[in-house]
Amino acid sequence: MSKPYSNTKATLALAKASFRSIMRSPSAVVFTLAFPLIFILVFGFLGGGGVHVDVAVAPGSDLQNPVIKALEKGNYDAVIAVQRNTAGTPAYIANVKYTSASMDKGNILKSVLNNLLFTLNSKDVKPTVAQLNESTVKGRIYRTIDFILPGQLGFSLLSTGVFGTAFVFFSLRQNLVIKRFFATPVSRSSIVFGEGIARIGFALMGAVFIILIGHFFFKFTLIHGVVTVLNMLLLSVIGLIVFMGFGFVVSGVAKSESTIPPISNIITLPQFLLSGTFFSIDAFPSWLQPISRALPLTYLNDAMRKVAFEGAGLWDVKHQILIMVIWGIGIYAVAVKVFKWE
Repeated sequence: MSKPYSNTKATLALAKASFRSIMRSPSAVVFTLAFPLIFILVFGFLGGGGVHVDVAVAPGSDLQNPVIKALEKGNYDAVIAVQRNTAGTPAYIANVKYTSASMDKGNILKSVLNNLLFTLNSKDVKPTVAQLNESTVKGRIYRTIDFILPGQLGFSLLSTGVFGTAFVFFSLRQNLVIKRFFATPVSRSSIVFGEGIARIGFALMGAVFIILIGHFFFKFTLIHGVVTVLNMLLLSVIGLIVFMGFGFVVSGVAKSESTIPPISNIITLPQFLLSGTFFSIDAFPSWLQPISRALPLTYLNDAMRKVAFEGAGLWDVKHQILIMVIWGIGIYAVAVKVFKWE
């Protein structure tokens, strides 16, 4: 008696064959590894960027309040507490706490405040208007790589999910490979899962490579070490599954292979530019920020940065994960409608 057909073995065989084809694809290697690595190297060596000082104003703050904790994590560059001086002169006392996580911006703010108080006090010599008291909260150093690397990792996953999936499934359909599969006991789900496993495996390999390069060569912050890496990889899997949905949609609506790149670029380019890959969304014009905050890559980048630098767990970024899941449900609903097997 012949053994019953195993779709599990078929899925793994398809995954293995697909993984080999991905490894032999120059475009897959370029988008998944080369481009992100180039940007990481450039920004890692530059280590600079535009100056944007984030200041939190917290009257009557103490050392145990959440704002001070945010200073220690590097969320804010300084906190200012302005209080009326009940003792008399000067009329007001401004207590400023800087963070060692961002000393360059703290020094800029210090210069601005000193100049401001000098101007105020010069107007009325007696009594003195205000006095500035300064202190520094010791915190983690927030480097450029801590912002850039999660964005580049997100870009890598977006490119792999959209371009890789769209080209592969369109090619399989165009070359009648899927039609030939229908003559075998292989199920449709085995084809999808096989391709998905291969792409997730390749993307995770690229993610580990990018994280390790950033950590050991440019001191990318991994608060909890291996645990942080594992959390970032789990986020990568969630992000990639969502982005593969976009790839299925593209492969379904594309009329020819030449139309895949422009359609894919319509999906990936706005997210690449507007999802906080290179610059904080807060630096964008106010009218543009709602659009940025509606994109799935924004939430993946945000979750990656919170996990890596702030030491957040997956439950702490449940809001970002929920938004990505909602995007995934919506995009796969569209993919089912437009996807073609032959």
